[in-house]
Amino acid sequence: MRALGLLLGYAADRVVGDPKRFHPVAGFGQAAAALERRIYADSRAEGVVYTAVLVGGATSAGLVIERLTRHRPAVNTVLTAVATWAVLGGRSLEREASDIAAMLQADDLAGARRRLTHLVARETQDLTADEIARAVVESVAENTSDAVIAPLLWGALAGVPGLVGYRAANTLDAMVGYRSTRYQSFGWASARFDDLVNWPAARIGGALVGIADPPRAQAAWRIWFRDAATHPSPNAGVVESAFAGALGVRLGGANTYHGTIEARAPLGDGPQPVVADISRAVALSRRVALATAVLSAAGAALRPASRRRGAR
Repeated sequence: MRALGLLLGYAADRVVGDPKRFHPVAGFGQAAAALERRIYADSRAEGVVYTAVLVGGATSAGLVIERLTRHRPAVNTVLTAVATWAVLGGRSLEREASDIAAMLQADDLAGARRRLTHLVARETQDLTADEIARAVVESVAENTSDAVIAPLLWGALAGVPGLVGYRAANTLDAMVGYRSTRYQSFGWASARFDDLVNWPAARIGGALVGIADPPRAQAAWRIWFRDAATHPSPNAGVVESAFAGALGVRLGGANTYHGTIEARAPLGDGPQPVVADISRAVALSRRVALATAVLSAAGAALRPASRRRGAR
């Protein structure tokens, strides 16, 4: 039933995408912002409390749902599907990337810069078309792991608690986990916890990039093993370098965050991405997402059988 729920939720994300209004993740974000206003302090300890309350609360709600529906397989399947659909972001990621590509092709550089702020935290107002293309490809790679691979894998492992608990952690990282004067201490726990829960997914994602593009598998894995450690993120570096190898492009370079320029080491050996590479990255992301859905469903289906064998 869990496997079926994951597949149904994945299919719903592919067909429907995120709702325009009343998104559950947006509601969680509003609750998180309200709690931040009440307890914020420039302290790691307060940040630990903030992360524990919100992630623990979301996971506990998922556990209650699992327990209440464990003897009602059909209901559990539907709720797993709804939770999967709510936490996935693959279709919306593709739409954002494709819309930016269309703006660049129409020479709407100002519109592409504004739209890029939906995907990245870096400053976009002075980026060239090719720099926007690089930012989009990097975001597609990273968010394929964060918004598709990780939630599906946690859903396969832990059902609804895994799905909603993971999305809570990832949302908090997006809200307070980046390095700034305000969140240097308060956001530390959210950022580190997000690194922890994304660690397995990033490595599985790196492997799946090669599986999803067999002719470029060797290049994807070679660049991953060679360049991933140079990235400031222990997880984003894995999937970005694998994408760079599979696409035959070079990612990395100078990005500006809050007025500070951050120079990142190059990932890959090819030329810098151009607008046409955005659609290639989106297609690769789609194949990786499908492979993850199949893998996660298979893992969820096999777990009950292994438990029965163990019991016998």
